[in-house]
This record gives sequence, C-alpha cells and structure tokens, in this order.
Amino acid sequence: QVQLVESGGGLVQAGGSLRLSCVASGRTISRHAMGWFRQAPGKEREFVAAISYTGAITYYSDSVKGRFTISRDNAKNLVYVQMNSLKPEDTAVYYCAESRYNPPGTAFDDYDYWGQGTQVTVSS
Repeated sequence: QVQLVESGGGLVQAGGSLRLSCVASGRTISRHAMGWFRQAPGKEREFVAAISYTGAITYYSDSVKGRFTISRDNAKNLVYVQMNSLKPEDTAVYYCAESRYNPPGTAFDDYDYWGQGTQVTVSS
C-alpha cells in the first residue's frame, strides 16, 4: 500500500506561483499514473491535472491549462504541480492521488490512493 503526502501549499497573492509536491512511501509509484485534484469549500472535488507513469502524457482541466504544469521524478517517488498566474478561484485543498489506469483518468473513481491534502489560498 502506498502513502501519499502533499506539501508546498500556502497563502499567495493573485498572479503568484506555488509548487506543490507529493511524495510517496511504502512502494514505488514509478509504474502508476498520478493526478492532482482540488476541493474548494462547499464544492465537489475536481480534477486538476494528471500524468502517465513515464511522464510522456499529461492532462489538464480547462480551468488550469496553460497555467499549471504537472511533472514527476520517479527516482525520488515524487510528483509535482507547478502553479503559475494563480487566481482567487484556485483557492482549495489540493490532493495528490494514484491512478489505477495508465494513461490516467480524470474521474475521482479512477484513483485508488489519496493524500491528506495541502491548502492553497490565493488572495485578491
């Protein structure tokens, strides 16, 4: 069983940047696609970005495309999301998750393991 821990969240002004990290332990994630989701207060958890296990294929939601970049370092069991040009509507708890499919899906049910989340707050 894999454990996922996110970090890198915080408070940032609109237009700023953050890089979130997700470190896996318990086993390697190098043969698993990975994804990032987010959940704002009062809203459902939504897909943000996903990456295939080699890193060759990436997917983004329309709301973050062109601003966020997902990447991974399989040697370090890490997955990242670089978030630029942040907007107040990006405020949410961000979750890292391991996909059961490769290429990865974009639905909540496509993912088996989840981290505890990291808070991102973007002030206007």
